[in-house]
Amino acid sequence: MKNTLWLGGTLLLMGLVLALYLLTPERAPVPPESSDRAAGDRVIAVKDGDTVVIAPAGGGKPYTCRLYGIDTPETPKKRKKGQPYGQDAADELSRLVLNREVHVTLTGDTTYNRQVGTIEVDGVNANLEMVRRGYAWAYVQYLRRPHVSEYRGAEDEARRQRLGLWQEHNPVPPWEFRKRQRLQKLD
Repeated sequence: MKNTLWLGGTLLLMGLVLALYLLTPERAPVPPESSDRAAGDRVIAVKDGDTVVIAPAGGGKPYTCRLYGIDTPETPKKRKKGQPYGQDAADELSRLVLNREVHVTLTGDTTYNRQVGTIEVDGVNANLEMVRRGYAWAYVQYLRRPHVSEYRGAEDEARRQRLGLWQEHNPVPPWEFRKRQRLQKLD
């Protein structure tokens, strides 16, 4: 009986701790210090509007970085049609960061073998700048506080000014575009 009560109490306590952790909005908004890279990294390639290849300062193996908190229209890839403004977004990101010295802050997350991070160039958050210029959606599904309101505000302003992709009457978000492509594949 004692063991059952002890086990039940322990499980309840663990459940409460886990629930508090998962429900705390401030959890992990800032990447761990080990993922905060030194300035001097360089963007050596732009794969699309939200993915770049970084050459680390001081050498080391280049890595692919997915820009945190944004999603841009899909670019055409191997027999796959892209979205309107997909190539424009990639070109805009190239103008912003390609062959430039940057400061990369990784979140510690990975997606499709890409590190997820924020890129600063000359003190400007390139991720947020892509939203401001109208070439990216604020990817609210993956944004954490305190970034949500800032990124959403930038998107709202770009929409209001009809910048970039917001010149379209009703642009399709990339996550919906990808879902439609997956469903078409099943047909």
